[in-house]
Amino acid sequence: MLPSTYTRVQILAIGTHGDVLPMVAIGFELARRGHAVTLAAPEPFAGLAARAGLVFHPLCTQAEYDRLIGTRGLWRPWRGAQIMLKAVAALAEPAYRWIASEQATGGGVVVTSTLGLGARVAQDKLVLPVVMVHVTPFLMESRYAPPRLPGLPLPPMLPARFRHWIGRGADRYVIDPAALPSLNAFRATLNLPPVRRLRHWWNLAPTLILMFPRWYAPPQLDWPAHALQVGFPVADQFGDAPELSEDLIAFLRSGSVPLVFTYGSGMRRGRPFFKTAREICDRMGCRGILLAPQSGQVPPDLPPHIIHVSYAPLAALLLHAAALIHHGGIGTVAQGLAAGIPQLVVPMAFDHFEEARRLTELGVGASLSRRRFTPARGAHMLDRLLTSFSVSEACSSLRGKSAADDGVRDACDAIERAGVLQSGSH
Repeated sequence: MLPSTYTRVQILAIGTHGDVLPMVAIGFELARRGHAVTLAAPEPFAGLAARAGLVFHPLCTQAEYDRLIGTRGLWRPWRGAQIMLKAVAALAEPAYRWIASEQATGGGVVVTSTLGLGARVAQDKLVLPVVMVHVTPFLMESRYAPPRLPGLPLPPMLPARFRHWIGRGADRYVIDPAALPSLNAFRATLNLPPVRRLRHWWNLAPTLILMFPRWYAPPQLDWPAHALQVGFPVADQFGDAPELSEDLIAFLRSGSVPLVFTYGSGMRRGRPFFKTAREICDRMGCRGILLAPQSGQVPPDLPPHIIHVSYAPLAALLLHAAALIHHGGIGTVAQGLAAGIPQLVVPMAFDHFEEARRLTELGVGASLSRRRFTPARGAHMLDRLLTSFSVSEACSSLRGKSAADDGVRDACDAIERAGVLQSGSH
């Protein structure tokens, strides 16, 4: 356990459900171990914090969050990265102010998700014990195994060093121009030097936790030496609903095992995806569950063999599913692996293309671009996944590996060790 000086933990979580839910799960476990935990996140996640029993601090309003999520272009490969990074850079100052005010009344350990740039600023200015948590291998640069960039399908036969060099170009022309101007302007007000390259700087936290197992993303020789790799964070018990609804349970009991379609909690422009989903179910003669937070994305007048649900905990739902068709978010990927079912990914932006590649290489999934995600191609791909013995064997094997991991427990152990290691200097 942490010494008494460090029984307080500040958690900073910025992003959509896939970014925030793992931090909520970590906060819940740390609170269960006796630590005083406060979570700062966008206002829409106040309910998640309350369900986990965490003190909550809003970083932005519901309206501000909705405005960003609804921005046209957010879910485009390059444009989306620019929009998102500008938004999270703007949150660096309010996040820093919150951390500084909390530290002034007693100190403690700061745990942050990748996009919590204000925590890294606080580390540089206030010399704090900061723990950075990455939930996807997409964030890890490597000359030996560079991640697949969104919207840039470089042939895998190209040398890894060349693909890494192209990735450094993304830093120079996309990532850093979007994030660093406002971030460095704020740092200047604190008399801090400018950040030169974002993807290098955010890995300089004294403790770096990678919440994806080695069997999913083998560690590389040029990853930071202080990075600690743990299992996936299974966290959707703290989501918008802790259990399956009565209507959904009745649907599951009323017929054959369905296909599950979701395009992520943040998606607001998923109408084409869900239209194709309905047509795939009709073509295959399958039942289907369409997970979408807004009814406007889902075709009206669904037939009896298809149901729309605004939210359902995937850990419970996917035990009753035949396959999972989704955008490629890492949280959804992890739930599909834990359930041991095939996955078809229709990637949009961010890490989605990288996760699709890994699922394909692991033998448990396949990928179709949005342009190629048609009823005919989707049905053909799903039929191939569902009837393949090798896919079934791979799904079963990785389900067992997933069950053996406890990423949240191991991450909390590391956070406690980080507090002990830092206590002598304060």
